Amino acid sequence: MNSSKKEVVKFAKMLNDKKLSALRSGNISLRYKNGFLITPSGQKYSSLKEKDIVYINLDGEYNKNQKPSSEWRFHQDIYNSKKNAKAIVHSHSTNATALSTHNKKIPSFHYMVALAGGIDIKCAKYATYGTRELSKNILKALKNRSACLIANHGQITFGQSLSEAFELAEEVDNLAKQYIKALVIGRPKLLSLSEMKKVLSKSKTYKRG
Repeated sequence: MNSSKKEVVKFAKMLNDKKLSALRSGNISLRYKNGFLITPSGQKYSSLKEKDIVYINLDGEYNKNQKPSSEWRFHQDIYNSKKNAKAIVHSHSTNATALSTHNKKIPSFHYMVALAGGIDIKCAKYATYGTRELSKNILKALKNRSACLIANHGQITFGQSLSEAFELAEEVDNLAKQYIKALVIGRPKLLSLSEMKKVLSKSKTYKRG
């Protein structure tokens, strides 16, 4: 478990270092045995230690002497509904959050949108953080996708590893930034459904780097 906790700490600190989330905002989790390891509530990531990481089983049970992220419920629900989710990154990244306040999805203005698994990156409807209602909205937006925006909140991604989920979170924020800049000029031309289907087919074998 220690190596897995170490990995969660590493990527939680990267939320700050890579400017995906400031101070205590956002959260990181990693599937572990019959549950997952998640960052704690209300603690600056710069001071995070392995002992602070909380284990929660898939039934939502954890050591009550510890305080997991207040948003652990949507992590639980994603792991229970998506067997291919091994790691989750939730951030309040600047560009994705800005776009989310307009309840806007990221459409097919650029082929890289396909990296999230669909022809667009949807925006989940707003609900109070930490609630099952928010989980339900996120799962709907993540249908056939591995990333979504969350209205008036931020973004969430998942992957086969924390490295993969984190890189996708960076991609999503960059796409949000590009889309916002495109909207300043006017309405960008979108790629067609047939073209996006071609890209989606190619992206299944796409290797980053």
